[in-house]
Amino acid sequence: MSAATKIQWCDSTCNPTMGCEGCELWNAKAGAKSCYAGVLHGRFAGTMKGYSPTFGELTYWPGRMATAAGWRDLTGTARRDKPWLDGMPRLIFVSDMSDALSTAVPFEFLEKEVFRTVTSLTGQRHNWLWLTKRPERMAQFSAILAAKKLDWPENLWAGTSVTTQGTTNRIKHLLRVGNERTIRFLSVEPQRERIDLTSWLASLDWVIQGGESGSNPHPFHLEWALDLIGQCKNAGCAYFLKQLGSSVLRAGAPIEFADSHAGDWSQWPKDLCVREMPTRMWKRLQSLHVLPVANKAEIKKKIRLPLEMASGVVD
Repeated sequence: MSAATKIQWCDSTCNPTMGCEGCELWNAKAGAKSCYAGVLHGRFAGTMKGYSPTFGELTYWPGRMATAAGWRDLTGTARRDKPWLDGMPRLIFVSDMSDALSTAVPFEFLEKEVFRTVTSLTGQRHNWLWLTKRPERMAQFSAILAAKKLDWPENLWAGTSVTTQGTTNRIKHLLRVGNERTIRFLSVEPQRERIDLTSWLASLDWVIQGGESGSNPHPFHLEWALDLIGQCKNAGCAYFLKQLGSSVLRAGAPIEFADSHAGDWSQWPKDLCVREMPTRMWKRLQSLHVLPVANKAEIKKKIRLPLEMASGVVD
């Protein structure tokens, strides 16, 4: 966990669990070992405090969420390196090094560590962005809370990861999480093929997209990004391009970037420089008088990062 992170779409990270039961990015039997959290576990497990003994061995870390809740409130403040987050509460990415919705994790643990912390007086000051590849488990957890007459917290965003067209079936489970006030988002990263989200986007608030980094990365085609930007624009869904990855192609030809992850958007073609945040988040801040009231056009301008803020963008 870290109060500060280089991940472009959040301020901080927190992991109530470490390790994972596997997914399409990490499956030892199938030879899939491209998950960055798994790679880092392979490098630091057993030598650095805070990691699981192995990535496949899921461990619990009670108290981490409470520690994160105590971090300074960032509501109304500017982020020098992430201006698209200006004015927002602290955005905390939950489970960047694990999947807390793994089947081995009891819902009682999640209620205590996640729900109770997010709804605490200190936890309410932040937005918690909970990402999983097991949204069916998140939906089950949501139903259990509802049965106890506990509402899904408004400051707990529900997200799932998709990497291929086949994995978009996770979205149907994500839509069962929370209620009409719940912000739902997708992480389309690392993307492995063109993905059509048109049938889902009207029900979603935000899409984050990115290519794969690290050794032996799968290629990321800029046409995939342009296509998804168009899909989101047509559906009125906020879009955020995180990084292009370490193997970038345009019209089938490789493109080199000084940044090994191609996460420095000042180096990108202008038509890719889109880093938006969920519209409902801005409206909520306005209702709390954190931001001045704006009309629909001004909100649209606010959530779409102006190109002139990027120095050295390429045509």
